[in-house]
Amino acid sequence: MSRRRPPASLVAGYNGRDTAWWDFRCFMIEFEEIILNLKEINTKISNLKSAVNFDENSKILLKLENQVSEPDFWNDQENSAEILDKLKIVKKKVEGFKNLEKNFSEISEFVDICNSENDVSFVDDIKIDIKKLCKNLEDFTVEMLLSGPHDRNNAILTFHAGSGGTEAQDWNEMLYRMYCRWAEKNKKRVKLLDFLDGEEAGLKSVSVLIEGENSYGLLKGEAGVHRLVRISPFDASGRRHTSFAAVEVIPEIDEKITVDISPDDMKMDVFRASGAGGQHVNKTSSAVRLTHIPTGIVVSCQNERSQVQNREQAMKMLKSKLLEIKEREQLEKIEDIKGVQKEITWGSQIRSYVFMPYTLVKDHRTGVEIGNVQAVMDGDINKFINAYLKQSIK
Repeated sequence: MSRRRPPASLVAGYNGRDTAWWDFRCFMIEFEEIILNLKEINTKISNLKSAVNFDENSKILLKLENQVSEPDFWNDQENSAEILDKLKIVKKKVEGFKNLEKNFSEISEFVDICNSENDVSFVDDIKIDIKKLCKNLEDFTVEMLLSGPHDRNNAILTFHAGSGGTEAQDWNEMLYRMYCRWAEKNKKRVKLLDFLDGEEAGLKSVSVLIEGENSYGLLKGEAGVHRLVRISPFDASGRRHTSFAAVEVIPEIDEKITVDISPDDMKMDVFRASGAGGQHVNKTSSAVRLTHIPTGIVVSCQNERSQVQNREQAMKMLKSKLLEIKEREQLEKIEDIKGVQKEITWGSQIRSYVFMPYTLVKDHRTGVEIGNVQAVMDGDINKFINAYLKQSIK
């Protein structure tokens, strides 16, 4: 806030104390803004409390703690481990929310005391505390919204180039790089599973495994069509082009979960890996392609050294897709699991990346916009991810 002093005529009559009076008045205005800010924060906390089912989770926590304290708790080791895992998750939610409410209450009480006593000496300290509270609230909100059955799992991302040949294939590779950079910035690991090079440049398709806690929960909202507008580096006339690529996101299923696949329903093809990969990879038919005949789902893996390893990874991918279809109870609609099988063209995009005639990245679902396109392409997409996750909290 600007603390520019008012004209002398407005402070006449204060007998030389105009500076002190004006500073005091500015601080009081800031106090009013702080109070309004706290009211907004209180509304967000209340909405979050409802969204994460705080009251219900508190009851569940008490029940789990009682189970753990029972004398025969460790008689069933497998069941005990599952209860402890659940206890850890629920306890983190409940205690984390209690700490958030406690922090808010302490700041509010201190603001009330300072306001009632007209003590403006702590305004700057209060603003710092509120800034920290807002950061903690945002982080906790995102973390608590990752409560789906597979949100904690690793994520399998598959990138598909839309129509448009080299332009779309180059854009597909740019998206692949963007998510790899995001993973690096967020301390996730990236494992290349399969790829198909473009005819002149870029990638027709590529699949990667993003490893790290909550990878699927964070990236599930990235599934869909992504649109690029730029001056084409492949057009000698320097014309502006629009390209499309699609991202498919599925969770890597837990090894404890079993998905029965009849051998008669599956077809396996082997082929030589493409691109760089070493003498063994390129000279043997180690790459594996699996086709699930009833649904038409096709997965492939070529980045492991042996055919056995590639088949194991491909089976994981196939099981993950089939499990998600089963959970959605829409076995007849394969596009529902893939999320990107609708036409990759105008009107279906979830996000637009404009390089020309201006620079802007806009998410069409949340309305979030970022003008620094280069930063986004370097993996700074958490603003989009967080906004998508927080859509459920009004």
